[in-house]
Amino acid sequence: MISMIQAAILGFLQGLTELFPISSLGHSVILPKLFGWNLDQNSGDFLTFLIATHLATAVVLFFFFLKDWIEIFKGVARSIRHRKISPTDTYAKLGWLLIVGTIPAGILGLVLEKPIRSLFASPLTAAAFLVLNGLVLFAAERLRARQKELVEPSGVSARADSVSNAGTPQPAATGDPDAGIATALSWKQALGIGAAQAAALLPGISRSGSSMVGGLLSGLNNENAARFSFLLATPVIGAAAVLKLPELFSPAMADQRGVFLVGALCSGVAAWLATKFLLRFFETRTLIPFAIYCVAGGAIYFAAMLFLG
Repeated sequence: MISMIQAAILGFLQGLTELFPISSLGHSVILPKLFGWNLDQNSGDFLTFLIATHLATAVVLFFFFLKDWIEIFKGVARSIRHRKISPTDTYAKLGWLLIVGTIPAGILGLVLEKPIRSLFASPLTAAAFLVLNGLVLFAAERLRARQKELVEPSGVSARADSVSNAGTPQPAATGDPDAGIATALSWKQALGIGAAQAAALLPGISRSGSSMVGGLLSGLNNENAARFSFLLATPVIGAAAVLKLPELFSPAMADQRGVFLVGALCSGVAAWLATKFLLRFFETRTLIPFAIYCVAGGAIYFAAMLFLG
């Protein structure tokens, strides 16, 4: 049984770590062990608790980007009505990019969920994958920097490019992040970003981190990669949680619903704060601080798990 205090702590941590690129699932596996909580992470109660917290995160993300989602729904409806996606229709293109990105994550999630579920009960495995997650974040930032160097090999050429492009709006500088995303991403890239999300089925690999890495390698800047990741998370997390709603409202869960509600509320508050912080953070910063945490933290957690047995 999960206590109210445990539910509040785990819910708040889930809301933060779901959006920070440091793996919510990995922390949900590792931290109870570190805290000495006698929780069975393979039990139906614990998995249903995670469903409640993920559903809260998805709801918060939807309302945080509500204006965007309204325009996206309108844009997709326009494209269906006219049977084409206009090159100038930002939200129609963005909506279909999100649909394309959702497909691989949904299919792989349904196929691989049960085989991977046994890893939920392995804090050592989660800590090892957390280190791997950090290394991937490091590599993505390094590759992005190298790509930028190839495009702008010197300060002179960079200045020349900026002069030659004067008066021509560029995707990352239009002032409209949704337009920047819709212009920069191809269908193939959206599919790749969606597939990258499936890596988050492994505890310790971050869903938001994987999709941000995919966005960076597809040419998005950090801010737009984070924004696309959060938009893409809404249908992916929400659909997965909705499919499990019968478990959440089953008679067997009646005694735990108050605990689940506390966890969900704490997760929702944390997700709202995390989204506001990260969108501002990535205006000027990169994934490097999170990479450092994952590598160092994962190594420390791994050593602690070995010590605790």
